[in-house]
Amino acid sequence: MSGAGPYGMPQQTTNGLAVASLVSGIVCCLPPLGLVLGLIALPQARKKQQKGAGMAIAGIVLSALSSLLLVIGLVTGGIGDVWREFEKGMDEAASAQSPFSLRTGDCFRVKGKLESYTTDVDTVPCDTPHEGEVTGGFKLTGFTRWPGESAIDRVAEERCDRTNSAYAMDTWAVPEDALVYYYMPTKESWRVGDRTVTCAFATEKEPFTVSLRSDQSTLDAHQVHYLRNVNPIDDALFAEPEEDVDTDLAVNTAWAARVHKAVTSASSALRGHAWPDASAKPVSELTRKLDAAAVKWKKLATAEDAEAFWDVYEEAYDALSTDFERESRASLKLTETLEGDGARV
Repeated sequence: MSGAGPYGMPQQTTNGLAVASLVSGIVCCLPPLGLVLGLIALPQARKKQQKGAGMAIAGIVLSALSSLLLVIGLVTGGIGDVWREFEKGMDEAASAQSPFSLRTGDCFRVKGKLESYTTDVDTVPCDTPHEGEVTGGFKLTGFTRWPGESAIDRVAEERCDRTNSAYAMDTWAVPEDALVYYYMPTKESWRVGDRTVTCAFATEKEPFTVSLRSDQSTLDAHQVHYLRNVNPIDDALFAEPEEDVDTDLAVNTAWAARVHKAVTSASSALRGHAWPDASAKPVSELTRKLDAAAVKWKKLATAEDAEAFWDVYEEAYDALSTDFERESRASLKLTETLEGDGARV
């Protein structure tokens, strides 16, 4: 017979209030509630011949102890200390993140030494000291299995360099010791589906104290046009070959041709833009100087021998002095100073 106990006697049930009293007493969330529920459940269970008297008694005892501790805590101020520690722990937990949960624009502090496999960082406001700033990220594709650190490094270095350049277009504002940095999957995290590379600027010296971001979300159209066309000059200059011109003239003249192209392209793009009144004259003067520099770099690119190359080398570099840009940058409210002696070297 369904619902019947042994020998046809009704099956004994457990009093629900007794269970609730015990649970409230154990978790200590609302001590008085557990006490009240236990005091109601105890006579009720006896009257209805239900199970749960022991639970009700345990709930009453635990809730009474919890209530006593609560009163003592309120009188002595201990509850306030506990709550403050709880709030502190919650704040720390909220700011602590895995590098793989960081988002573009987040500034972060690293707990301990800056490592590519750090698993715990703290996000902080960008106007406070921090070791890193996230510039973007991407998912690794094209690998059917763990490719190894070296393979990921090759992809990450190239793509994070481009990502950082797009994030900080005003390169003069980037500290000299800023590194292109990235967090990448480990062999262990790869097994559970992690394919994220997080790109960042980072420093192992003096912490950053401002955001390095200068992209289309923070710059106006005139600033973006200026930087987009002038920055390739520095990119070309920094690609100067390691081979000495005396041993490899061809590779050096090819590099000079690349710089010449960047200079002439910048001059043309700047000249063809409608600048604000405050910038029109400074930018026009800059284009004149770029045209003069292009003549020098053309000679460098067409040098017939090493001697002819060296004859114009210093003149070509001097023709691209950063001093030429300061007035135009100031008129556009871009960074006006660059660490160093004012020459692009």
